[in-house]
Amino acid sequence: MPSQSPIQLLDTVALLPDLPELGLSAGEVGAVVEVLSEDAFEVEFCDESGYTYGLHTLRAHQLVRLHTQGHALRTRLEAA
Repeated sequence: MPSQSPIQLLDTVALLPDLPELGLSAGEVGAVVEVLSEDAFEVEFCDESGYTYGLHTLRAHQLVRLHTQGHALRTRLEAA
């Protein structure tokens, strides 16, 4: 099975767990706007009109990269 590629700047990611303390639910989609370390990312969440409703530092285990480069997302999730 393919291993997950490292998350990179400007990647589109989805949130895996609910984070009610941040007002976020599993499945919300955001963009990586800063790579803080190999395991920490600043992720921006915007609504349909482009309004930013969340800008949070999240860990790699809380995110799944949506740009799968030809690999099915299901396969990537099962490998995690």
